[in-house]
Amino acid sequence: MNRFKTSKYKNTAPKIAKKDGWINNVRAGSFSCQGNHIKANSKLVAFNTEQAGGGMLGLSSVTPGPDGQWTVTQISCHSDLVTDVDFSPFDESLLATCSADETVKLWRLCDPEEEQPSSPELTLSPGQGKLELVHFHPTSSGLLAVSTSKSPTIWDTSRQDAPLAVLEQHSDQLQSLSWKQDGSLLASSCKDKMLRVFDPRAQLTPVQSAKSLQNNKDSRILWAKDDLLLTTGFDMMRSREVRLWDSRKLSSSVSSVSLGTSSGLLIPLFDEDTGLLILAGMGDTVVDCFEVSSSEPFLTQVSHCLTDTSTRGVAMVPKLALDVMSCEVMRVLQLTDNCIVPISYQVPRKHSGQEFHEDLYPDTVGTTSAMSAEEWWKGGNKQVEKVSLHPDKRPKPKASPAKQMPAKKELPSGGSKEGPVHGCSTSSSPLSTPSSSAAPSRSPSSTSGLSSGFLPSPSPSQGTKTIQGLLGPTSKFRHIQGAVMHRDTHITNLRGLNLTTPGECDGFVVNCERVAVPLAIAGGQIAIFERSQPGRLPDTALPTIQNSVNVADFAWNPFDKHQLAVAGDDAKIRLWQVPQGGLKETLTEPELILQGHTEKIYSIKFHPLATGLLVSSSYDLTVRLWNLKSGEQVKSLIGHQDQIFGMAWSPNGKLLATVCKDGKVRIYDPRKSTTPVQEGPGPEGPRGARVVWVCEGKYLLVSGFDSRSERGLYLYSPDSLSSGAIANTQLDVSPSTLIPFYDPDTSVVILTGKGDTRVHIYEIVPEEPYFIECSSFNSPEPHKGLAFLPKTECNVRDVEIAVGLMLTKTSIEPVAFRVPRVKKEFFQDDVYTDTAVWWEPSLTGSAWLSGSDGQPKKISLKPKDMTPVSEAPKEVPVRKYLPSSVYLEEKTDEQKKEELLSAMVSKLGNMDDPLPQESFQGVDDDEWDD
Repeated sequence: MNRFKTSKYKNTAPKIAKKDGWINNVRAGSFSCQGNHIKANSKLVAFNTEQAGGGMLGLSSVTPGPDGQWTVTQISCHSDLVTDVDFSPFDESLLATCSADETVKLWRLCDPEEEQPSSPELTLSPGQGKLELVHFHPTSSGLLAVSTSKSPTIWDTSRQDAPLAVLEQHSDQLQSLSWKQDGSLLASSCKDKMLRVFDPRAQLTPVQSAKSLQNNKDSRILWAKDDLLLTTGFDMMRSREVRLWDSRKLSSSVSSVSLGTSSGLLIPLFDEDTGLLILAGMGDTVVDCFEVSSSEPFLTQVSHCLTDTSTRGVAMVPKLALDVMSCEVMRVLQLTDNCIVPISYQVPRKHSGQEFHEDLYPDTVGTTSAMSAEEWWKGGNKQVEKVSLHPDKRPKPKASPAKQMPAKKELPSGGSKEGPVHGCSTSSSPLSTPSSSAAPSRSPSSTSGLSSGFLPSPSPSQGTKTIQGLLGPTSKFRHIQGAVMHRDTHITNLRGLNLTTPGECDGFVVNCERVAVPLAIAGGQIAIFERSQPGRLPDTALPTIQNSVNVADFAWNPFDKHQLAVAGDDAKIRLWQVPQGGLKETLTEPELILQGHTEKIYSIKFHPLATGLLVSSSYDLTVRLWNLKSGEQVKSLIGHQDQIFGMAWSPNGKLLATVCKDGKVRIYDPRKSTTPVQEGPGPEGPRGARVVWVCEGKYLLVSGFDSRSERGLYLYSPDSLSSGAIANTQLDVSPSTLIPFYDPDTSVVILTGKGDTRVHIYEIVPEEPYFIECSSFNSPEPHKGLAFLPKTECNVRDVEIAVGLMLTKTSIEPVAFRVPRVKKEFFQDDVYTDTAVWWEPSLTGSAWLSGSDGQPKKISLKPKDMTPVSEAPKEVPVRKYLPSSVYLEEKTDEQKKEELLSAMVSKLGNMDDPLPQESFQGVDDDEWDD
């Protein structure tokens, strides 16, 4: 069974905190080291800074102060670069650091508002050169794994004279270490491409090892579910990849995912409770979320989050700090150059903010150690006791210990215990937390104010309202799901396709009946496939359209399902008529040839409302308007200074927008002037661009590149192009131009490039923030194009808002984009507004040229046998019982008995009723945030 279909976390969505929820005044360092650049616990966050050559750490709280602001302070930790940091899992004030100065230091930290210690509580000097990594043990207090450039060591902080174990030296740079969750094994990845698993208590050499990594550039390793190990790194083609390994057999991976080419290493974070995996590329503006399972398909993508700035590091906030009442299952802190950005991952559920959804939150690892380092070293295997995340069942916070001023203690040469710490609370045994110790002194659930931009919810209704205010507007389409339809609908065994069409061409074109695909055969041949005849194509040659010259661009006539316009390298446009039922023989004679351009044509577009009108752009830097009825050119638009990347008619058919390599966006009114009526700066990158009208013609959306070749979206007001873009958002780095499909009914734009695997989806709104990112769709292999069908092809019973055809090397596969809803038996009238009948003309070309305008008819997509969801009967709200203490206050014994019996009978009577999560398949209509 496909786990993705049944997982309760499949709709988990990332939400980036609004800017007033960011931790600012951060000056992050960009130093090269193998360790963490940022680490967080329930109370504090520590991160690398550029101060003192990297020898200083930045420190802030996860929770802001009473004024709603974060205090950021700095600690001078080492005389050289801080290479790694780690918080103790059992003492939220204890931080371990290691450095290129060859020392490990343990710090007793205070709140950022207080004066920080000037000296550590403990210093270890292994004396083996630069230290790279430091990791606290997951079950035992006072136990550390410390690594030099080639050798991992195990230290008990209560006996600092020598390590407990010095494990076998690696043959090259040790890149990553990870403890297994039960604390029994330690795994490493190395530049020598080896993966190693150690049992430090049994032997100093690996119990498992294999030369498994494909590239020695860089890698990270961590333990995932059960005996699975997860690595991130690069393959032989230097593409970033994620692999899962059975730790008992490292010779071959059990699963892998490629995430494209980029120089930045993927930093992994794994949540054992949910199985969710975070992947953030260093220097990237993308944070991906996958779900990891112990069986096929192992790795399933859940979400794709685009951030405002590049990543310097990422850290995960502990489970006890999450806002569980808002169904927050994970929170990530993204370290950037100037700030720390919280990203909250939430599962959409009914009554979010009002009820605790127990199925989302299994008991999690607590904050009390299971044993001491000595007990572990002697063979102990006790596990940390788990605690509930239910707000009423969480362990009560322990009061902070009294301030103490311990006397300075001399230690052997291997380590040193420092003097008193000014201004901080310290315990009598600061380095090893006894197993009887209670929860942290400051519980996130008991703190006031914001938590990294997201509010804990002691009051459910208040918490939900506040968190939504912080996160900004959301989209009812944010959980949109793309899915390839059943293989029975595919057209397969395609051969000889032309996969190198010009950048201005979409690659292939479709209408409701047929698909046209150019072939890599001399003479500019085009294959025509009937959508009504899916299946495997024969191996024999098929009839084609012989265009006689290479295809530059082509388009189906929206008002004639049989007419195909083809622009060629010879500066001519040929009109072809495909017979009813498809091609039975090769076509060699077009029904019309349009001539007028002096150089090769870039692209062509039919008029959206008027019959017989076609516009074309050319290397001769003109845009020409053609009357197909007369076969003549009627207008020639001028003003472009370089290659014309794209054109788009306005929804009312009055204006034509263009985007050009000369860095300009232009708007023409072809009936009034041959020169632009509006002109302004476009995207800076010269690699390519597309343009489309959005929001009922109120804005122009341009997809293009910035000066650093990052792909982005730019929004313009057609009334003030000279002012530049009013909003923009950067997506990723890729060489192909993003081709937009805009659905005017939902204002959703779907974008992808030729050769991409990811399909980006945004809702465009006419006010800030303008761009609302929705879930993306990933194809299993690079696709060569994605073209969309009329809205009438959508199955409204499955809440499909768009259906496209995806072209691969050998097939054409339908892809449906669906909005998850619970009440599918009702017509979702909030999703399906009346749609324009754009396949029927509103007026003739001659009438339009004479000055007339038209409006398309609109029709409802509601089937006759479906009731609109807005008219669906309202559910009777389920009674919410108050705690028993409320019922028992100031009542007689007889009343208490009677009410308790009634409550018990009522609960027993509902035992057979399904739980809300058992019927949960998507997000109900009244659950979406407007």
